[in-house]
Amino acid sequence: MDVQRPMVTVSRAGVLRYRWRRQGLDHAGPVSVAQAPALDLGVQDTGPMGSAWALWLRGVDPATAEPQLALAWTLRGAPHAYRRADLPGVMQAVSPFSEADAAKRVFDASRPLRRAGIDVLDALDVVAGQMHEIVTEPTVKGEMSAQLTARVDEPYLRYCRVCKATHLYEQPFRLSALYAGLELEPGTSPPVLRRIPGWRRHSHGPARAPQGPGTAPEHLQVIRAYLRLLGPATPKEVAAYLDAPVRDVVAAWPADAVAVDVEGRPSWLLEPDLDAVVDTDGPEADDDALGVRLLGAFDPLLQAKDRDLLVPDEASRKDLFPSIGRPGAVAAGGEILGTWRPLTKGSTISIRFTPWLSGSAALRRVVEDRGAELARWRGREFGGLVDE
Repeated sequence: MDVQRPMVTVSRAGVLRYRWRRQGLDHAGPVSVAQAPALDLGVQDTGPMGSAWALWLRGVDPATAEPQLALAWTLRGAPHAYRRADLPGVMQAVSPFSEADAAKRVFDASRPLRRAGIDVLDALDVVAGQMHEIVTEPTVKGEMSAQLTARVDEPYLRYCRVCKATHLYEQPFRLSALYAGLELEPGTSPPVLRRIPGWRRHSHGPARAPQGPGTAPEHLQVIRAYLRLLGPATPKEVAAYLDAPVRDVVAAWPADAVAVDVEGRPSWLLEPDLDAVVDTDGPEADDDALGVRLLGAFDPLLQAKDRDLLVPDEASRKDLFPSIGRPGAVAAGGEILGTWRPLTKGSTISIRFTPWLSGSAALRRVVEDRGAELARWRGREFGGLVDE
């Protein structure tokens, strides 16, 4: 007899601890690139520490792991780190689910293309093909842009008031790079694009049926990876993360996603992960057991779209997610305890720590220890904590 499993109720604290552990922030020793779950969804490489610091916090030493890692512009047009061996599957996984999805992901670039009778998916094919032809050796973004502008027609181009020049719309430019078999050269500013060694795909552009995003390796499929690393979640939250239409996310929703109740919020989690989230929903461990981390501003843990669950207090939420100039988060067990900012002067780095509650002396000592770790990691002297 098939008996339906009753809906599981999970507390907010249990969800946060589940994400903390699922992302490997509770690691007890070195972690290999293959074992780092955050790389399934990609680790955003934005800011002075970017993906390298996020991986370090998860036990991966980017210095020794660098040959196994690659950077590519993918979701939301942001640079993300992935396992190099996964790049063909990533290209499939991050492809749009539909024409409507492609149009949403490129924002205002879709309007002139549609007025000209050009499907956005076809436009991405065209741009990717041109990019692959241009990059025969490492190429700076500006040079790539200039050559692309000379190769494509008016519907692909816009006048940029900042640059005072006409060039390709930004999102098609960024999203097409991986479809062209191109990666970003680490540590370059402005960005340098180069061909991915051994890239065997001959048709350039997004993956479409029957080899579309739903046929990517299961661990890389973006909806599944989001639910596994940032779940429980709703289709609306996943769609916001992907910049995709909600209806496309609903249509691609995993068959093994099960409903859970997160303190009155209907959300979904992959059925194989249900026991793991239930196991975290017990008495809270102390901060020392869970470990305090200085998360970067775009750390994977902070990418969840249910920000009001992550940070219930509105004032604290605005502190962590301002419109410009995000700070990092001081966190333990998934709970955000305050914000931090690195202050660099010469060869010294200090930490400005803003606790949201009255910071205990013990917490300040731990944050100071973590700041010293950050300074060593960046090859600098540590100047201690700096108060507001």
